[in-house]
Amino acid sequence: MSLLLTRRRAAAAVLTAALLVPLAACGNDDKKEADSGSEATSSASGAPKADLTVLAASSLTDVFKEAGAAYEKANPGTKVTFSFAGSQELAAQVKQGAPADALVTADTKTMDGLSGDTGKPTVIAKNRLVIATGEGNPEKVESLKDLADPKLKVVLAAPEVPVGRYSQQILDAQKIEVKPVSQEPNVRAVLSKVELGEADAGLVYKTDAATATDKVDAIEIPDAENAIASYPAATLKASKHSEAAAAFVAWLSTPEAQKILQGAGFQQP
Repeated sequence: MSLLLTRRRAAAAVLTAALLVPLAACGNDDKKEADSGSEATSSASGAPKADLTVLAASSLTDVFKEAGAAYEKANPGTKVTFSFAGSQELAAQVKQGAPADALVTADTKTMDGLSGDTGKPTVIAKNRLVIATGEGNPEKVESLKDLADPKLKVVLAAPEVPVGRYSQQILDAQKIEVKPVSQEPNVRAVLSKVELGEADAGLVYKTDAATATDKVDAIEIPDAENAIASYPAATLKASKHSEAAAAFVAWLSTPEAQKILQGAGFQQP
């Protein structure tokens, strides 16, 4: 009887061991899945992965498309989508609660007005103004003073737009009165008017004129008569991807990003 009991106990032990093997294997698989899941939350560079939406000033349209592609390449699994508009329009979107993760404006005044909605801003680039004319400068515009000619069709950005404010600033400083044929909602709209021949001249950022060298000429404005535009970047407090947004904003100040910005004609911050 004792021999039979011993054999039964031995069989039970073998059966228990057999059952434990797949459970252990399952536990290891669960651990691997958990580990792989944690790795999926960050990119090779250590920045958290996310689909980011960045509100950016119109003058950054071309360069940010290049910068965004470079950032995505360095951070596989992260996607950066930009929404470009005049800085005043972007500010209105933020105030209205538009879903976004970061903001870059073309002036510090607009950004400062959103201090309750953003993290601490960092200036990532600077810019200057030029006079954009039709290709070949058919009206022979040479300086800001020429813009006062009533026969010249001049287009400016609206005064609430950063580039419009900078334009009025430099014209007032030189005591030059200009009566624009239109006031546009952003710098790209000003450039477009000149490109299409709907205006003889307009004040735009140097970097914007550089994107249309086959359609417009850029007349330099002396530093003493010019204005410096600063571009601050900040995370938005309403972002659902705060760490990833902070990583992108920080990246804009890195050598890689600065090389892209300066290659497009922007100045060092």
